Amino acid sequence: MTIHNGERLGSAPTQDSQLYPDTDGKPMAVSDEHRRVLTQILRTLEHFFTHRPEVYVSGDLLMYYVQGDPRKSVAPDVLVSFGIGQKARRTYLVWQEGKPPDFVMELASESTYQNDLGGKMQLYAHLGIADYFLCDIEGLYLPTPLMGFTLVDGVYQPIAAATDGSLHSAVLGLDFHLRLSDLRLYDPEKGDWLLTPEAAADARAEQETARAEQEAARAEQEAIARRQADARAEAAEMEVAELRAALDRLQENS
Repeated sequence: MTIHNGERLGSAPTQDSQLYPDTDGKPMAVSDEHRRVLTQILRTLEHFFTHRPEVYVSGDLLMYYVQGDPRKSVAPDVLVSFGIGQKARRTYLVWQEGKPPDFVMELASESTYQNDLGGKMQLYAHLGIADYFLCDIEGLYLPTPLMGFTLVDGVYQPIAAATDGSLHSAVLGLDFHLRLSDLRLYDPEKGDWLLTPEAAADARAEQETARAEQEAARAEQEAIARRQADARAEAAEMEVAELRAALDRLQENS
């Protein structure tokens, strides 16, 4: 979200946590809508990559990209990095991780959108971040509410929108859809919409309820079928008994 390129560097502490602090001391100045969408996207991506322990997902985490120079930092709204593991981090030190993130997204606001399209885009390209996405959830700042770029020979090239307006991130293997005030993610390989853990739990609960109701209905149908079969068998036995009685009477009268 923020980017720093100050000119003056003070005395250097010996510990990374001191030299590269996990906060720049500035509060996040975002709208409720911005915060809601950011939280939803992060939770959705975290849930999607839960079973891939080599994938790291984070947001608004200070990323330092020049060793020894804490002035050089940026805090992407969303970042995804493959191959570095899901351990908790206070900061992202590019030289320690051995690589930059593979995917970065910024949610545009009045105070950030010009930098999102300018300095940050140049920086992310310079760092070698494969996919860079931007979202203007309020539709006020960017040329289009959803924008995506992929790195080609060190330069970001726009990602063409599909006929439904979605943008595909090749590095994530996911489609981004902007629907009214929601940014949704879709897995084209599985044909599934991605959900937050909470929404996934609700969906599982609904499926389990529906399955239980189906099982109860099936059990009731089977019980009805058994009762009907028993009734038919009883009627057949009565008919056989009546026929035998009639036959016995005929034999007695003959």
